Amino acid sequence: MTPQEELALLLRPAAGGLYLVSTGRAQQLEVQRRLYGARTDDEVRARFRASLDRIAGARAILLGVPSDVGAGFLRGSNLGPQAVRTALLEALPDFRERARGAGLVDIGDVFVVPQLLHDDMLSEGQKAASRRALYPDVPEPEASRLPVSPLSIAERALDLVFAINPEVAPIVIGGDHSTALPVARALARARGARRRPWGIVQPDAHTDLLEERLGIKYCFATWSYHANELVGRGGRLVQVGIRASQRPREHWEGRYGVRQFWAAECRADPEAALDAILAHVKGTGVEGVYFSNDIDGTDAAHADATGTPEPDGLSPDFVVTLIRRLGREVGLIGGDLMEVAPALAPTPEGAARTLALAARYLRETIEATLGRALA
Repeated sequence: MTPQEELALLLRPAAGGLYLVSTGRAQQLEVQRRLYGARTDDEVRARFRASLDRIAGARAILLGVPSDVGAGFLRGSNLGPQAVRTALLEALPDFRERARGAGLVDIGDVFVVPQLLHDDMLSEGQKAASRRALYPDVPEPEASRLPVSPLSIAERALDLVFAINPEVAPIVIGGDHSTALPVARALARARGARRRPWGIVQPDAHTDLLEERLGIKYCFATWSYHANELVGRGGRLVQVGIRASQRPREHWEGRYGVRQFWAAECRADPEAALDAILAHVKGTGVEGVYFSNDIDGTDAAHADATGTPEPDGLSPDFVVTLIRRLGREVGLIGGDLMEVAPALAPTPEGAARTLALAARYLRETIEATLGRALA
């Protein structure tokens, strides 16, 4: 089985990662046709499959991970990838053509079984049952090696992408923030093989630094702990906009070796905070950073369509400037946008505002990663 053939099993056309049978299905198909410039579902599938053959020549790939299984008490970010892609199309109707010209290939969505999160949490019996459902035409022993949970599928898919193109940059749309962990794990292997040090810059209201949560190793509250271990600590994980924490900054920085810039200092003097962030990142000696952008790092007045909106956060202009400066002065090796949950906005206006901002953030991240405008 070639990497492209395996990716075709693991992934679905863009906006197709949610399993829908009736409710929402027509809207999903309409979005897919718009994304692929297709008139029929057969054309959608053909163009999706063709996108996998373009990974070798891509500068960056776009991947949706529509899973909110790793979230907290309010969920809905599983709708994020489809909604953000739609918002981006509304802002840039010719996004497909612009992306292709810039070297960005949309490789689709991880297919999500909404009751699963990571294969390590499943019994062998459950994995076997899920494989029969997901890969009915794949013979043993090939099927026994295929993952079934969204985080495990995402990690395997990105490993395959890097096997095809070691220099490609991943751009990911979540999903709750646990969906950033498979990106970090795949990046760690790809960059470690080439001995290229890297870091993570994470706008977020929360630290996500728990070693486990209620006995769960991988979820939205623990991903940063594991990612910090992958980058080697030493301040290579930089968290920006923290303001909802049960412990002070000294606890997190002292115990885990992260570097935090809390929202209050960023709001008090934005220019000085930006300078300090960039100086710190450069001082760690990394050759590039992955920009993991939780939408709740932004002030809730601008982005309330999320599971845990928090007041007194970062301004959109601050986040955009941070993206641009990291791209120019350090270099982005990829990025993501997490925790956008349109249905959780208190008002339709809030949902529209959040999605417009999400599209802006995604475009800025893509452009900073590629080092060129989507013109």
